[in-house]
Amino acid sequence: MTRVPLSVLDLATVRAGHSSGDALRGTVEIAKTADEHGYARFWVAEHHNMPAVASTSPATLIGAVAAQTSHIRVGSGGVMLPNHMPFVVAEQFALLEALFPDRIDLGIGRAPGTDQATAAALRGVSPYLTVEQFPEHLRTVLALLSDENTTHLKATPAPASYPEVWMLGSSTFGAQMAAALGLPFCYAYHFAMTSDVDSALRLYRDGFRPGVLAEPHAMVSASVIVAETTEEARFLAGPSRMMALSLRTGRLGPIVSPETAATAADDLTELDLKVLDQLPGTQYAGTAEEVVADLDALVERTGADELMIAGTVFEAATRQDSLIRLAKAWRG
Repeated sequence: MTRVPLSVLDLATVRAGHSSGDALRGTVEIAKTADEHGYARFWVAEHHNMPAVASTSPATLIGAVAAQTSHIRVGSGGVMLPNHMPFVVAEQFALLEALFPDRIDLGIGRAPGTDQATAAALRGVSPYLTVEQFPEHLRTVLALLSDENTTHLKATPAPASYPEVWMLGSSTFGAQMAAALGLPFCYAYHFAMTSDVDSALRLYRDGFRPGVLAEPHAMVSASVIVAETTEEARFLAGPSRMMALSLRTGRLGPIVSPETAATAADDLTELDLKVLDQLPGTQYAGTAEEVVADLDALVERTGADELMIAGTVFEAATRQDSLIRLAKAWRG
């Protein structure tokens, strides 16, 4: 059976009792495993001022990952464009593409990737860094990273190739923007299984106009943990549930261990437990065969051309093992 390509999204999660450096080194090791086992892309996210996430500067981390891998495409999932001037983003990714030709992806999102106070610290008082100007700024980035650039600005003086630009989103806005510009589109389904991925992808395909691409190309993300048994996978998914709860309640902290997560219910309020009931944290946690069946169903439902595999776990080694098990089962 021929299946769609699998890719990996990583946040460089910070474990309780460990440093940012530990998290970033773990991300590089996870990327090397993904490269060795045939994953198509390895994307890192942009988050700011979050105790559990060390991935604050995608361009910097992409350079480190690309230097330690050989074949896999490396990119952002994504750069939050309202936090940055378009020319800066274009320069950073043109430089990465020059260093690692035909291996760099620039996934662009509209969310701040942080709280409003931190977003203000990132953007300062610039009237040019607003969500309202996102469409204009996205078009500017696309122009700077193409042979059709007619402005006096050059993202790099002598390009031989350009990064692959993706539109990311968890709403219909991103889908419509990608369709209007003829961009590949990645829907962040891993945020929540209640999200309206079906409507977003329908709008994307129905509204698609040839631009960067001649035809629509959609990727869907999902949160996955694969282990030897279903019980073990669910145990390892405990930290992701606690992280999801911390995000909803504002009690932010580093990723806790599965053991801590398993006993945390004793210290949670009734309201916390109700919130947890609505937060799987990990959408698909099980054996390789169980998860493959779930992902096959997701592809059939959405018509996705690719899948992006997210997954919050405590140990980098746990993520590596999960990816290896999934890759072997996915190939059949």
